[in-house]
Amino acid sequence: MPVIRIETLDDPRLDAYARLTEAQLRNKLEPEKALFIAESGKVIERAFAGGMEPISLLMEEKWLESMADIIERMEAGHPDLPIFVAPHDELEKLTGFELTRGALGAFRRPQPQDVREVLENARLVAVLEDITNHTNVGAIFRSAAALGVDAVLVTPACYDPLYRRAVRVSMGTVFQVPWTRIGSDAHNWASEGIPLLKSLGFTTAAMALSDDSVSLDDPELNAAEKVAIILGTEGDGLAHSTIAQCDYTVRIPMAYGVDSLNVAAASAVAFWQLRR
Repeated sequence: MPVIRIETLDDPRLDAYARLTEAQLRNKLEPEKALFIAESGKVIERAFAGGMEPISLLMEEKWLESMADIIERMEAGHPDLPIFVAPHDELEKLTGFELTRGALGAFRRPQPQDVREVLENARLVAVLEDITNHTNVGAIFRSAAALGVDAVLVTPACYDPLYRRAVRVSMGTVFQVPWTRIGSDAHNWASEGIPLLKSLGFTTAAMALSDDSVSLDDPELNAAEKVAIILGTEGDGLAHSTIAQCDYTVRIPMAYGVDSLNVAAASAVAFWQLRR
């Protein structure tokens, strides 16, 4: 175990943890060098199990023993993987480190897959349109994993599923559910994306409040062989142009005068109803 004990976060080898912004980690100019950060032993384990390439680990001394098993497995394929150990007082300077329950891991960001490849054997997929809240993105992935969604597609303007907070909230399920981006136009992904989904045999269902919407338990919708559930951001919801191109506009029946749910909660209800 190449354990490297350091006394300060000023060490340049810790730039990914202590100094690089999320935009710098994504490194769009040199995507082969792009990274993401995983927090906690469980998330690190799921990232590695999901095929992510580890670059380094950072932790307090007391966590070495409890992390020994996953470190051993990682080192089997990456014998030179550096394990940085820092004092508690230094690690406290990293925002939220006390919440990670153990360790941070830097991983190589995977190259995006083609939509057709991700959906090759999928029956139930979620499409996240312009969701601009990392907590909601992570929570939707966690529900998708728990409730058997086969893939998640995110539009160009949707927040990054590999952003540190999204990964943490998802509990690492972003590495279990296949996902990629759909559409190339940040302002109108649906002009390209909806026809692509339909060409792949998916019935498209827009989750939205509308006079012509059908209930989530609609028999025809539930009988569809392949379904793409399209979810919009808080407040504005889905774009009108997106709704217009979908096969169904779908609502969740409500009681007590409630008109809508948080998008993460709504996604879980929809996944449960349409799972098989």
